[in-house]
Formats: sequence, structure tokens, C-alpha cells
Amino acid sequence: MAGRAVTTIEGLTEQERNRWAEAFIAHGASQCGFCTPGIVCRLVGHERKGADLQDRETVDRLLSAHLCRCTGWQTIREAAAEVAVDYPHRDLEQASLQASLEAGTHQIVGPAVVLGEICFADDQPPDGALVAIRNDAGWAVGETLHGARESTGKVQGRRTSMESRPPLELPPGDWAVTLRTGWVEPAYLETDASWCAPSGEPSNPIANGGAFGGKTDSDVSEKAKSMAIENGMPVRVLWSREDVVRYGIKRPPLSAGLRADGSGMIRVVKTPGVEEIIRSVLPRCEVEQIEVAGPPTSVALRAACWAEAEMLNTALRGFSDWVQAPSGARAKAEIDQEVIKVEVSGGTPLDLVMFRSYCVGAAHMAYSWVTSESLSVDEVGEVHDLTVRSFGVLRSSDSPHIEIVSVGEGEAVAVGDAVFAAVAAATWLNRGCPSDLPTG
Repeated sequence: MAGRAVTTIEGLTEQERNRWAEAFIAHGASQCGFCTPGIVCRLVGHERKGADLQDRETVDRLLSAHLCRCTGWQTIREAAAEVAVDYPHRDLEQASLQASLEAGTHQIVGPAVVLGEICFADDQPPDGALVAIRNDAGWAVGETLHGARESTGKVQGRRTSMESRPPLELPPGDWAVTLRTGWVEPAYLETDASWCAPSGEPSNPIANGGAFGGKTDSDVSEKAKSMAIENGMPVRVLWSREDVVRYGIKRPPLSAGLRADGSGMIRVVKTPGVEEIIRSVLPRCEVEQIEVAGPPTSVALRAACWAEAEMLNTALRGFSDWVQAPSGARAKAEIDQEVIKVEVSGGTPLDLVMFRSYCVGAAHMAYSWVTSESLSVDEVGEVHDLTVRSFGVLRSSDSPHIEIVSVGEGEAVAVGDAVFAAVAAATWLNRGCPSDLPTG
């Protein structure tokens, strides 16, 4: 970077900051907000050069340098195309309540989120705080992040050339429908982190995002507090991206065979609570839990295993129908000429913009999971795909257009899981229900 100037989002003009914040808020183009400042900076940089941000191909190319797991890209493209529009006033308190409902935790909607002015888990530790990072023996502590990494010989992970494959063989039988899923990464952007002072409480690793259930079992807060007390000074506890992939929870891979009457056999990586979830959708199936070497699994992740069960139901029917989430929300999805159309019944939305944003994000995640996402895990359970680029998350340029229609009335409930399951089922059906995911 020698001899170059670097402009962060704080260095944009006040006019640029205001108009881009307004556009992102108006379209629901920011949810947790972790990736948003970098995306805004790139779009502004090319806007200054005269780029046509109403051209999808141009915006897709610019977004290829980023990953936004929450929104599924579409609302960002819409904000870029209409950044010059004067938007009407909206109740951002209601928008925040809608976002919090979907995230399952308190979430903020407003200019501060778009512009990177809210606190995430590793923000604002005091000067001089020690840094703790994972190593093979447990935890290494250093005066700086660089020093802690040097002491452990930690090197950057990379993408592997090893082919990914589902870990469980299909159960033997004459089945009408079969499905095998593999290891996938939730791919939330803010890695697990927390900091704590000796006499204080640790920062929240979830911060302004729910991580799709992915931080449910994270130990960073507990470690930050115990290490701060042990060392008598503030300690930051940080997972690297590789740590998240190796030690963070995953949705349980499964292998299923169903007969035309809905009976059959499902083998699934041993996970607490998984059998009850599968049987709630497929009561006539036997469920066999199998110990498999690999990363930890959990049913806390988005629609884990009941979405797979709904996919199998849809394949048996041969057509898309309504699916109902544990929250009571219902969704139905169809794919027509690479356009995903989703009807959603989850009560009367508290804020239609954020309702749509979360539905679009869930739909993109489901479509991406079925068609392209995977992790390579070897026979002893070691994960080999350790970078964001290696997870298979669909880029903006490869993402279909998503149409959302709300048909609900009454009390609002979280709809993301219902949308995820409905779109996953419709996508698999559209691809001809091949046995193995991802379908390509």
C-alpha cells in the first residue's frame, strides 16, 4: 500500500454517507451490518468513477469481492440501482422489531448499521488488552493478535483440491426417493469473538446478528471472562475463520431412503434432538443416529433436518406445497425460469421492507445450499476447506431473482426458517431430486 491513499467509510463525504445509508435502509440491504461498510465503500468508489450502478452485470462484478451472507445480494443490487431516490420516512423502531423477530436476538436497523457505527463482539476493548487465540493445545495468549499468532505458528488456511462428498452411505432398500447431504458451513461473517475485563461481563458474540444459530454453543464469552480473571487484565478471545470452520457447529449430514407411502430409513450424524425433529415431519421413518468423525453438529442451525425432511416430502408429492415452521409460519415456493417465487404467511409484517429482506436472504441461502455449498472433510474428520471462498456460497452474479409475497394476517412470527425449507424443497424438485447435494 506504499504511496497509496486508503479511504474507509468515515472518509466518504457527508452527502455520500447519507444517501447510501438511506438507500440501504429503504431496501433492507443491510441486516447484521458486518459487511456493509466495505460494500458501500466499493460502490461509492466506482460511482465516483462514473460506473453505471443500475447495470446488474456491473454491480455483480463489484460485489464479487465481498460476501454478504444475510441478504442474498438482491437488496444490495436494488439499493445501488436506486441510490439517488428520495425515500419516504419509515418507522425504524418497527423495522428493528421485525429484524429482531427474524434474528432471534435484539437487532438494530438504521444508518449506524449501514455506516459501521455499531459495536460488534470485538469492538472497543481497552488499550493493552491481551489476545487469546486457539491452538492445538488449547489457547495461546499474547500482547497483540500478531504476537499470539506468531507464538502458535498459525498460518492462513486455504481451499483444498480434495473432493467433498456426503459422509453417510444410503441405507439399502428399494426407495422411491433418496437424499444424501454433506458438510456445509453456516458462513456467518463475524467470526466468534468476545472480550472481558476482570470485574466485568464479556461482550456478546452474537452482537447485531443471529449467525443463523451458528454461535449457539460458542465458548468465547466464557473463555474471555475466565482468562481475564486469571490474568488480572482485559482479554480478547478470537476465533479465526479456520477456527469457525473446524470447531463451529454444522447442520447434521444425513442419508435417507423413502418409499412412496412415506415410510423409510434415515441415517443422520448423531446430534442431540435430531430424531425428534425428523419424526415430527416424517413419523413413519426409522431414524438411525451414527457417530461420524467431523466438526460438531447441532439442530440450532437454520431449519436443520426438518428442512431436509420437508424436501423428501415434496419429492414424494412431486410438487411444491406449503411447509410450516415450528414458529407457525408457512411458506410455499416455486421456481419458474430461474425466478424464485415465494408466498409467505407469518402474520402481518411489522415492517414490510425488513420482512422482505429476511425472506430474500433465507431464500438465497436455501438455493445456494442445495445447488452449490459443501465442505471437504476427510475420513478422520479434519476439514480441508478453510476460506470463505471455498464454502460454495453463490455469488451475486449466479443468484436468481427472488419474489416475495406476504399473505399473512394477525400476530407476526419469524418466517425465515419456513422460507428456507420451502425454497430448498422447490430447488431440489426443480433440479430433478438427485440423491446427493449439492446438485450443481
